[in-house]
Amino acid sequence: MNAIMVNMQRKYPELAGCANDVLRAFEIIKSAFYTGNKLLICGNGGSASDSEHIVGELMKGFRMKRPVPPSFRTKLIEVDPEQGDYMADHLQGALPAISLVSQQGLISAFSNDVEPSMVYAQQVYGYGKPGDVLLGLSTSGNSVNVIRAVQVAKAAGMISIVMTGKAGGVLKTISDVTICVPWEETSDIQERHLPVYHALCLMLEEAFFE
Repeated sequence: MNAIMVNMQRKYPELAGCANDVLRAFEIIKSAFYTGNKLLICGNGGSASDSEHIVGELMKGFRMKRPVPPSFRTKLIEVDPEQGDYMADHLQGALPAISLVSQQGLISAFSNDVEPSMVYAQQVYGYGKPGDVLLGLSTSGNSVNVIRAVQVAKAAGMISIVMTGKAGGVLKTISDVTICVPWEETSDIQERHLPVYHALCLMLEEAFFE
């Protein structure tokens, strides 16, 4: 097994039962990135913060420096001969991930004008393309706005991955991959979601930038 997964299970033995699902999620997201697709992420409360956290690990260097390719450096120098090297030195390789919790203007307008439970589904409909991946976080597995997002993703030809607690809820029955950490209290679940998505981000970084 990947050394990152071994380390995750060493520190969090209770997550051993999730290992196969974490690896399945990794392979799905990796394949999407290889084919030029993207990852959309959503959740509520602490899981909304986790959505932002995941984007932060994917869209910039996590443990690696991720220098831009020499070919892109050359193009930057062609655009600006004086500052091209500087720009290249201050860019990092990125894996395309979008947090759906960040669009506060859209979220507030859509909630007020249309339907609050569809705020993530609307963004999935607007951003999502066949082959993209939706990652939904819900400690209960029953968050209605995440459920609607997964349903719209399915209609759009996307692949859905969800992270939940022990029961899995409705999301377990409708997603392509469900990572159910074996806890029931919200805070306990969120504490175990973090090592899972850190492992995913580390494996993805290793796959694309090592």
